Amino acid sequence: MNAATPPEPPIRAIIAPVTPLQQNCTIVWCTKTRKAAIIDPGGEVPRLLGALQQYGLTLEKIWITHGHLDHAGGTAALKEATGAPIEGPHPDDAFWIDDIGASGAKWGMPDARTFTPDRWLHDGDKVTLGETEFEVYHCPGHTPGHVVFFHRETKFAQVGDVLFQGSIGRTDFPRGNHADLIAAITGKLWPLGDEVRFVPGHGPMSTFGQERRSNPFVADAVLADS
Repeated sequence: MNAATPPEPPIRAIIAPVTPLQQNCTIVWCTKTRKAAIIDPGGEVPRLLGALQQYGLTLEKIWITHGHLDHAGGTAALKEATGAPIEGPHPDDAFWIDDIGASGAKWGMPDARTFTPDRWLHDGDKVTLGETEFEVYHCPGHTPGHVVFFHRETKFAQVGDVLFQGSIGRTDFPRGNHADLIAAITGKLWPLGDEVRFVPGHGPMSTFGQERRSNPFVADAVLADS
């Protein structure tokens, strides 16, 4: 007898590091409809459009976790090229988005431009992609308007610069707040489950369980001693 073919997962994703800062831009798509979202298009828009074509995907949404240049610098160009609506971040990051042009000039990314989201996101919102649905969690600390996207069925999260493998987001930027960041990680992300796999804003993927065991900033044992 032949082994049964495992069912197609409802979503798939690829990670494409972009810009000199090697930020993790993610292309995620609904496997039934081939409709895709690009999460945090920091730059290199022609390369991202080429990836969509390579995988036979149609861009349906542009999702932004937060307003920093390396995560949102290519958003305006991507919308111009595709017409896809921009969803996120939380409106508390509007001042960061307004600064993208100046930041781009400073950091050698002159094509980066400001934009206005078609939909600001808030804690508890839902966003759709094809026939799938993602939950939105407002996780301030790195920036005041940072959001996280979570697909419950596959236990997959895009956390931007909230959490990394072995580290957490910086909080020394304007309106950053270390206590808020720790509260967001422990109060909003950990309850989603140790098995959740997450794409951070930079570096390799990890799981919430691994970070609870070994992250020197937010491991359970570290916080218990603080």
